[in-house]
Parts: sequence; structure tokens; C-alpha cells
Amino acid sequence: MTQTAHSPALTASQSSWRCVQAHDRQGWLALMADNVVIEDPIGKSVTNPDGSGVRGKDGVAAFYDTNIAANQLTITCEETFPSSSPNEIAHILVLRSRFPGGFTSEVRGVFTYRVNDEG
Repeated sequence: MTQTAHSPALTASQSSWRCVQAHDRQGWLALMADNVVIEDPIGKSVTNPDGSGVRGKDGVAAFYDTNIAANQLTITCEETFPSSSPNEIAHILVLRSRFPGGFTSEVRGVFTYRVNDEG
């Protein structure tokens, strides 16, 4: 049995994917601590203008409303990399999005997840 089999970070990341794909905003937000930080992507971008990430549940709720709610998102995990801590994990994910109006995109990248001691 590997550490990944019982990792709180693995459970949280998979729950996050399920909620996003099911458009379960409340379930997705319930997975997060009040001091949540999402860096999507890491560094400056349209979704992370100052490079410091989206912070707190209100910020993350707005991020969901702006970037997730309107699209049909499919998440495929290609590979998982456990950490020395059960509270951290990395995945190679492929995100396929279909936006209103028919525009589609595909993003492949390394996505890291960190949970607090409560999971």
C-alpha cells in the first residue's frame, strides 16, 4: 500500500475535480479552509493579475463564478506524484473546457494540492 492510497491531499484533490465537473459550487467551496489560496496559474496571468493567487473563500467563490461556472470542464489525471507529506500531492492533469459559444481549450500541466491538518 502506498502513501497515496490514504492521502488526505489525494482525497481532497479528487473531491475537487468531482465538484468542478458536476458544477457543485457549494461542495467545492466546502472543501476549502477559510484561508485558502489558489494560484491558477502560478505567477502573473489574467486569472492571477498580481501573481499572489486568489485568497480566502470570497475570492475563491468569485474565481469559481468567473472561471469555472460557465464552462463544461473535464479533468483527466494522467499521473500522480505523492509527497513526503500526506498533506501535499502533485498531479499531471489535462483540463478540457467548452465555453459558451462553442470555444474549446485544452490545458495540460502540473497541479499541486496542499491541505491543512483537517484535510
